Amino acid sequence: MPAPDRMDERLRALGLVEAQRTAEALFAGVTARGLIAPGRSEYEVTDRIGALHRESSVAGAPWPGRLVLSGRHTLLPCGQEPRADRVIDVDDIVIARFGPLLLGGHGTDFARTLVLGDDPDRLRLHEDLPKVFAAAREAYQADAGISGRELHEVLRALAAKAGWSLGGWQAGHLVGEVPAPDPRGARAEAYIGPDNGRPLRRTVQGGWQAHWLLEVHLVDEHRGFGGSFKQLLALI
Repeated sequence: MPAPDRMDERLRALGLVEAQRTAEALFAGVTARGLIAPGRSEYEVTDRIGALHRESSVAGAPWPGRLVLSGRHTLLPCGQEPRADRVIDVDDIVIARFGPLLLGGHGTDFARTLVLGDDPDRLRLHEDLPKVFAAAREAYQADAGISGRELHEVLRALAAKAGWSLGGWQAGHLVGEVPAPDPRGARAEAYIGPDNGRPLRRTVQGGWQAHWLLEVHLVDEHRGFGGSFKQLLALI
């Protein structure tokens, strides 16, 4: 099979950008309609989000599972599912992950965090998530040869400086890669993690340019909550 040409690459990039914009619009709709609310379970909110998504006439549908995690479930790294459903509390933190809605043809992902109530620590985490993401992306943009290991170390240092820990063993992955729940099932070079010494800017199988999803998953193990901010590392 011939390597993709510049038009193929451009169309793929545009598809990824459009998928992310779809996710951003969906999250805005979810918050505007108050779908994530106290007294609703994670599965109930997932069903409501799926219905809203279908109303938008955008291709795709949620797979079996859940699109939101709350409370202690927010400590779980991407790729792991809690064993039980959970009802969202009045004072709570919720992660919305829309990857299952966006995989059709593009293999991308998206996550945002919402805080219910006025707990100062949860609100501070919510504010820190996009700031840490922006700082990590600046480090990526400043170093053309940065590796997955180096960017992971940058992110770990940024999290520690802000007073948080990183959740999970990896902080993002190649577009199109479904994260393995633990390192034993992972290809190191497909993740932004401590075992990936390869440059992030490279071509992958088929001659395609590598595009990455960066997830800032910050956690407070002591208090039992976390938050996530995940989207395309570049292109936008």
